[in-house]
Amino acid sequence: MSSNHLYTDLSGYYDLLCADINYHAQSHSVQRLHQLFGNHGKTHLDLACGTGPHLRHFIDFGYESSGLDINQPMLDIAQSRCPEARFLLGDMCNFEPDEPLDLITCLLYSIHYSAGTEKLKQCIASVYRALKPGGVFCFNSVDKNKIDNRLFERHTANKGSSAFSFSSAWHYCGEGEKQSLKLEIRKTADGVTQCWDDEHSMVALSFKQLTTILQQYFDVHIFEHDYEKIMPWNNETGNAIFVCVKA
Repeated sequence: MSSNHLYTDLSGYYDLLCADINYHAQSHSVQRLHQLFGNHGKTHLDLACGTGPHLRHFIDFGYESSGLDINQPMLDIAQSRCPEARFLLGDMCNFEPDEPLDLITCLLYSIHYSAGTEKLKQCIASVYRALKPGGVFCFNSVDKNKIDNRLFERHTANKGSSAFSFSSAWHYCGEGEKQSLKLEIRKTADGVTQCWDDEHSMVALSFKQLTTILQQYFDVHIFEHDYEKIMPWNNETGNAIFVCVKA
């Protein structure tokens, strides 16, 4: 059964889960892509912004940034991290900003939180309506046909006197439009270990399917999932960065 403890009652551990992510490199890479493909504007919205680490960097780069997330506990942490930003509680599959935007981001594979292909299409349509002409939608994605269910990521972290172990893994059954992200948190303090398991249902698509949907709205450019270099996708790897430009 799916659960979402990490984004609600365990939200205080989210930054520890993501401690090995180079948010600066990711944000800087997107900034470079926006400079190459965008309209040179500085209004920005981060979808599924979580606790706001990407937003912190975009604000420091000079963007007028805001964030949207469906979980209030995550937004509370984000507001503390980025007090100058505006935060909205809402669904990324159906949103409407007050003013058109120059850049919309959705990183850490969060585009897959759209619950099914039809909801994903609603999200993409909402993004299109929210962007100015020449605006850019940038996100990363995983191709369902390239998922290896045997692979997982694991790391450890410490907070105060507690030791944590985090693991995450994609799982795809091989057919249909559903995949899952499986997360495990282990906390050990004073010799006692607690364990939480989260499983998040996510939309599964091939890059071919995703590109077909996006091309109804945008000029689509696909790059290797490398935040240090800008290289066109090689049509082989299962992770990629999508840069979508509104004409």
